Amino acid sequence: MRVLAVDWSGDARGARHRIRVAEARPGELLEVRLGLDREGVGDLLLGLRAGTEPAVVGMDFSFGLASWFAREHGCATLPQMWDLAARDGERWLRACPPPFWGRAGTRKPTGDPARPLYRSTEQDVRARGLNPLSTFQIGGAGAVGTGSVRGMALLAAWRAAGVGVWPLDPAPGSSGVLLVEVYPRAMTGPVVKSSPDARRAHVVADPRIPTALRDAAAATEDAFDAALAALGMAEHVDELAGLGPLRDPTYLLEGAIWAPPM
Repeated sequence: MRVLAVDWSGDARGARHRIRVAEARPGELLEVRLGLDREGVGDLLLGLRAGTEPAVVGMDFSFGLASWFAREHGCATLPQMWDLAARDGERWLRACPPPFWGRAGTRKPTGDPARPLYRSTEQDVRARGLNPLSTFQIGGAGAVGTGSVRGMALLAAWRAAGVGVWPLDPAPGSSGVLLVEVYPRAMTGPVVKSSPDARRAHVVADPRIPTALRDAAAATEDAFDAALAALGMAEHVDELAGLGPLRDPTYLLEGAIWAPPM
């Protein structure tokens, strides 16, 4: 089974310069690739689907939004949420209506237990001592909302083309592709990713990264995340190959992060 990780970008014009795609096998980084925009990532997925070897691809954007938001907008399933994002997502990003925030003149909503800013899967990851941000944050440092909204808008078309999406779909058998949502920090460990020196030191100390790929893996935060996510996934390839659909209705509506066991 092939294992890849995509460090995604929601940039309106510069995604090609941000997106990185890494591939790994257990114990070895194989590639860190630059130059694909969001459409190019879709083409890559369709090419993998047509291949003779199954593949699991980690994507670092949220596959859904909080269940209360989905229900308030008439969504009873995750694919309906994707259709909503495809229809209304660009308006959300332009106008930044509550509960979205991060644009100039907007504020983070106050805490409301009935309208949490974090999905259940993000709360699970936070309980592990990590700090995923809310998908409703579409601006500001570390914001993941813009990329997630633009990613969700593509998921329905990819799935209609035969690309599986977990937690709805199982791992592919002898061929096919499954997308899983990942949180790279769960696989990078505690490193100051914004520091080029810290990234370089981390990469040089990792025996899974060949000398020839050190520069590519440490070049940017995006490249670093893609490389370490691919390596972390590859360490658990047997688990990924055995993934089945989840049954919990909350995860089936909000999406779920795959993370390596603690």
